[in-house]
Amino acid sequence: MSTPALMPVYPRCGVRPVRGEGCYLYGEQGEQYLDFAAGIAVNALGHGHPKLVEAIAKQAATLMHVSNLYGSPQGEHLAQRIVENSFADTVFFTNSGTEAVECAIKTARRYHFVTGDPQRTTLITFNNAFHGRTMGAISATNQSKMRDGFEPLLPGFAYAPFNDLEAALALIDDTTAGFMVETIQGEGGVSAATTEFLQGLRKACDEHGLLLVLDEVQCGYGRTGKMWAYEHYGVTPDILSSAKGIAGGFPLGACLATEEAAKGMVFGTHGSTYGGNPLAMAAGEAILDVMLEPGFLDHVTAMGDRLRASVEQMMPNHDDMFDSLRGKGLMFGIKLKDAVVARDFVAHLRDNHGLLTVSAGENVVRVLPPLVIEEAHIAEFVQKLSDGARSFAPVAVAA
Repeated sequence: MSTPALMPVYPRCGVRPVRGEGCYLYGEQGEQYLDFAAGIAVNALGHGHPKLVEAIAKQAATLMHVSNLYGSPQGEHLAQRIVENSFADTVFFTNSGTEAVECAIKTARRYHFVTGDPQRTTLITFNNAFHGRTMGAISATNQSKMRDGFEPLLPGFAYAPFNDLEAALALIDDTTAGFMVETIQGEGGVSAATTEFLQGLRKACDEHGLLLVLDEVQCGYGRTGKMWAYEHYGVTPDILSSAKGIAGGFPLGACLATEEAAKGMVFGTHGSTYGGNPLAMAAGEAILDVMLEPGFLDHVTAMGDRLRASVEQMMPNHDDMFDSLRGKGLMFGIKLKDAVVARDFVAHLRDNHGLLTVSAGENVVRVLPPLVIEEAHIAEFVQKLSDGARSFAPVAVAA
């Protein structure tokens, strides 16, 4: 067999989309899929949203890229809008979520460097975390599947169980820079932080002069029914990494910070050739235009409630398969019984019922639909999920 032109790091499935429309994808032969994966929470407005398409096309014909050597009226405008709708005072635009995480790590370390505590370089992170695939991001997780074969990793991380406040506080020492935590773990199993946990981390940061760094690459930007997931908890971070839905499918990420937390990020400390180019900014503006429309986030909340209620009503019909539900808003997780493997069930739904979902840790099926879904899409999803459970059950029993 010849070497594939694409490096074979993904176990790609047989679905080969060539077109998308709204909440549906279409394959090479015209086959239709209900897309409740949304590019892993990226396609926030679904596929082919007219406002996003128009903004990208118009900007592509005007000015796509100039580099950050020049002034950026487009970047300044979008950054100001994000600041006005978040805790932050300042924003650095990246091309991806993992780059936003890297910027967050650097920002946290640099803060202590310029405030007279250069030994404070360690970020306390949490079991089952997923912060991306760069060397810094994989060093910030204790998952061997992410780390094996890539040593030596970046030093300066300590790991505690997620939602275990006592264990996290016990790791604080003179080298601690702060905590870096996903407000809701996505890849790790759609596990939401408890209010006690997140508020406890914030309190510890305030008491010890540390920084709270939130990773909201997957759970932020409207996904939970609020603009930012931290809004559910009555806390604000010092630094936050964002991406995924921020540009609806165009590669864009952002590192947000308070003026105080970012005081060390001065000329020459960070950069990006592509980051924040005019084309990315146009996509980001279009997404924000829609998300800030009155009622948009209320719609996400309503659809999330309806989705949860509909699945809860269906679950007793398949109590041999479904265990419990997780998440907030339209970041939704279905934990399966031990006898059912989430990855296998996701493949079964995809290949036999035209339903796209995503597997996650702790034997969870991630449900990440476009934020523009309607009740009809939820009804179709629940029907396909139920049909899939019914046809999968004999396979699970046989196994």
